[in-house]
Amino acid sequence: MASTPNTGRSDLAISFEFFPPKTPDMEGQLWAAITELTEWQPEFVSVTYGAGGSTKAPTLNTVRRMIAETPLPTASHLTCVSATREETHRVVQEMRSAGVKHFVALRGDPAGGIGTAYQPHPGGYENAAALVAGLREIGDFEISVSAYPEKHPESADTAADVAMLKRKADNGANRALTQFFFDNDVFERYMERVRGAGITIPVLPGIMPIQNLTQLKRFAGMCGTTIPARLDERFAGLDDKPEDRAKVAADVAAEQIEDLVRRGHKEFHLYTMNRAPLVGAVLDRLGLKRAKVAQATGAAA
Repeated sequence: MASTPNTGRSDLAISFEFFPPKTPDMEGQLWAAITELTEWQPEFVSVTYGAGGSTKAPTLNTVRRMIAETPLPTASHLTCVSATREETHRVVQEMRSAGVKHFVALRGDPAGGIGTAYQPHPGGYENAAALVAGLREIGDFEISVSAYPEKHPESADTAADVAMLKRKADNGANRALTQFFFDNDVFERYMERVRGAGITIPVLPGIMPIQNLTQLKRFAGMCGTTIPARLDERFAGLDDKPEDRAKVAADVAAEQIEDLVRRGHKEFHLYTMNRAPLVGAVLDRLGLKRAKVAQATGAAA
C-alpha cells in the first residue's frame, strides 16, 4: 500500500478509535469509515474490547483485518475484568500473533454493568496499573492507558484518580488517552494536577464529535462527562435539519481542538463512532489534508 505525501497542516497528530461491528450492516459502515479515514494518515487507531472479553472475537477479527489490509498502526484495547491472568495472557498472545504491537490497557467496566460495584477477579489483574505491569513483563509493547479529566465515576476523588494514572505511568504506560470532555478549562486544571504529580507521559485529549446530542447526554451521564449548556444553545432548533446540525457539530469539535492547540496541545484522539463524514469535516476545518491511499489487493477479508 502506498500513499501520497500529506501537504496540509503538519503541526497536529491525530489518532482514531473504532469499535468492532455487531451486524453485517455495522461491518459495512465500519469499513467504509476506515477506508475514508485512512486518508488522514493517523498516528495510530484503536479498536475497543468488550467487558469480560465479550467482544474478543470481533475485536481480534477487526484488528487482524486492519493490520492485513490497511497501513494503519493498529492498537487493540485490552481489559482484565472477569478474567484470570492466564486468560488475559492468552488473549495477549492471540493479539500478538495477529500482529498487534500496541495495547490500550484498561480495567474494564464492572461485570454487572456500569453503576455496579467492581470486583477484581481473584486470579486476575486487579486494575489497569497491574495490567500495564503484566504487559511489560510479557513483551515490549506500546501501551496506552485511559485518563479522566472529570474523574472516573468510581474514583473517590480527583487525587485518587491522578494517583492511579501515576501508577499506570510508573508501570510502563507510554501515553494516556482521555475520556471525552467539552470544557477545556477543566482539562487544563486536570493537566496541572497530572504534571504536579510527576506524570510526564503524553496525555492526548479525547475529542468526541457530536453525532447526536441527545444520545451523547445519556452516554456522558454514565461516564461522568459534563455537557455545557452552550452546546444546547448551539444545537437548538436543529433536530430536523441534519445538514445544519452536522455543520455545527464539526464547528464545535474543530473549535475545541483549535483552542487546545493555542494552549499548547498538539496530539488528539478522536472518537469516530465508526462514522467518517463528521470526523472528516472536523479535520477539514482544522486545515489537515487527505492523502490518497492505494488499497492493498488480494488481502484476506
